[in-house]
Amino acid sequence: MKKFILLLGALAFGMAAKAQDSEIVKTGYNFGPLPAIAYDADKGFQYGAILNIYNYGDGTLYPNYGSKIYLEASFFTKGSQLYTVMYDNKTLIPGIRWSSALTASIDKAMDFYGFNGYVSWFDQERVAIGNQNKKNWQDPEKYIYTPFYRVSRVQILGKTDFIGDITEHLQWEAGYHFSWFKEGPIDRTSINKGKDDYNIYPDSQSTLFQDYRNWGLIDDSEADGGFTSSIRLGLVYDTRDKEGAPTRGIWAEGHIIAAPKWLGTKNPFYRYSLTMRQYFPIIDDDVLTFAYRLNYEGAFGNYSPYYVLPYITVMGENCDKDGMGGYRTVRGVMRNRVVGLDMATYTAELRWRFVNFTLWNQNISFGLSAFSDGTMVTRGRDMSFRGEEEFRESYEEYMSKGQEHDTPHITVGAGLRFIMNENFIVAFEYGTPISHFYPKNHPLYNQDGTGAFYINTGYLF
Repeated sequence: MKKFILLLGALAFGMAAKAQDSEIVKTGYNFGPLPAIAYDADKGFQYGAILNIYNYGDGTLYPNYGSKIYLEASFFTKGSQLYTVMYDNKTLIPGIRWSSALTASIDKAMDFYGFNGYVSWFDQERVAIGNQNKKNWQDPEKYIYTPFYRVSRVQILGKTDFIGDITEHLQWEAGYHFSWFKEGPIDRTSINKGKDDYNIYPDSQSTLFQDYRNWGLIDDSEADGGFTSSIRLGLVYDTRDKEGAPTRGIWAEGHIIAAPKWLGTKNPFYRYSLTMRQYFPIIDDDVLTFAYRLNYEGAFGNYSPYYVLPYITVMGENCDKDGMGGYRTVRGVMRNRVVGLDMATYTAELRWRFVNFTLWNQNISFGLSAFSDGTMVTRGRDMSFRGEEEFRESYEEYMSKGQEHDTPHITVGAGLRFIMNENFIVAFEYGTPISHFYPKNHPLYNQDGTGAFYINTGYLF
């Protein structure tokens, strides 16, 4: 991977001599294939392919496109799978932008760290020991296997959204979204595949998800997931200079999500989302840009099923971004580390394009970025004990280790981006939580993990 990044850098500087004062205006179809490669200790190696197909038409809309198709198929060596189809069209219906998407994922080892952020204790010390060689160890109380913080999940998300103009920059949004979740304890056969006997996750060891079930923190009615069917309405104010890699303007949205029982939802809920994004050109001509995003995800009332909570609401071309923690939400924090009824999130990012050139009739740029992300639960799920008395002692021990309330989970990081024709963007980024730099005796030391490296597409916003 390091060699690949160095190769991209060498290509950029090698072609700098071809830099032009103006971009090529793209027309017609443009294809952007990309291999999907990653690694997770419990899911194994990820391999697959991503294809972006852009239609710029006669070039009038460039650097924005007229329509776009996104296809992804990814597989993991221990059985997980991801499939995505997305279509976005700005010209098919006069005056209306129509976007639809369908994604399906089978995750044999999805992260589950409990609710309400730091209120839920992550035993990072015993997990770190558990990740070491345990061949000669005799006392299993000294360590925790990573699968303790995992669940299995099958997820299908689908949506179709419509966006239309009210004024030049103010638009209405309306859409129908559905999802189906099937969640439960990890598949131990898949988790243990290929492991030595001393590393096999034992049947005698529960998982945190099973503990939450025993403590009554996840009700029977929602424990296995279910079907959701919702209507979304919203307003958006958009003055961006371009969509794929904006350098100036405001992009603000507000949405209401209604998933009533009469629409087919198993566990009805009502939520809202507010997002503010702004872009400031520090040096013009796309050279240096400061961008920030503020997001608030909240619930009307005191209930939302746990499986719909770890998401940032998205309308338009993509499905909701899951895993509060991870590339699309809070880079550097463990996926799903922060889950609550109401959550506030921020991103602040400095983006520098250090070279631009044309190659093979394509507009190419390379950029560096420095960022800080953060999130916290502002209103948590009910964590009071509602299980059988035989489980109360383990519950009280667990709760005694966590914090009384959540505080900000903050990360810092940097990245490199390859940008082609302002829309096809490949990102290489690393983020790490500041809790990783706390003293080892600090109660929040490594409570968000130790950092993560990402290879993905696009900007976060």
